[in-house]
Order: sequence, then C-alpha cells, then structure tokens
Amino acid sequence: MLLIEYYSPHYKVIKMENYGYTKTENDINQQANVPYRSEKKIPAALLGILVGWLALNKFYLGYTKEGIIQLILNLVTFGVATIIPFIEGILYLFMSDKQFDDTYVYGKKGWL
Repeated sequence: MLLIEYYSPHYKVIKMENYGYTKTENDINQQANVPYRSEKKIPAALLGILVGWLALNKFYLGYTKEGIIQLILNLVTFGVATIIPFIEGILYLFMSDKQFDDTYVYGKKGWL
C-alpha cells in the first residue's frame, strides 16, 4: 500500500493510492476521540451470570471445547461448578473493554 501525504492550506490529506481512499486529518482525530467499545463483553458477562449452568458464555465467545467441559462439570458436580461462569461473568464486567477483547476475543483465553 502506498501512502502519499500532502498539505493543503486547511488540512493534511493522506491518500491511499491502491484503494483510492482519502482520509483527512480531521477524520482521523474524530475517530481517535471515540472510546473503545467491546461488542461481546456485556452479552458474555450476562450469559455467564444468568445462565452459566448452560455454558452459553463459552459458546458465545467461540470456546466450544471449554463449553462442553463446563457442561460436563455441571452435570458431574450436580451444579456446583456453575460458580465458575458466574465468577467469570462478574470478572468480565469489571474488565475494561480493551482488556476483555485482548484476553478473550483475540487472545483466546478459555478459562479465568
């Protein structure tokens, strides 16, 4: 990708040659002011807290193997293991959105 920068009297223009996409410095600054927001954090936390015994928080995040293990643990321990997704859900809520995505969405950490 070839980036060309040139200046006009009012703003700096960055043009990406191979896509024909132009973005001004003002657009870049407006995007930088928007706080980071995780799309999966709140749903995963609520699933863990409310229906953790079904391991839906694991399946929602794409952890099929861990979800099956959680279901088996819940059956073997007669539901005592449901404390694990409950605690995970609370931990999800207290993490920052960026930290949650880095750890569970991109980092693929299956357990606490």
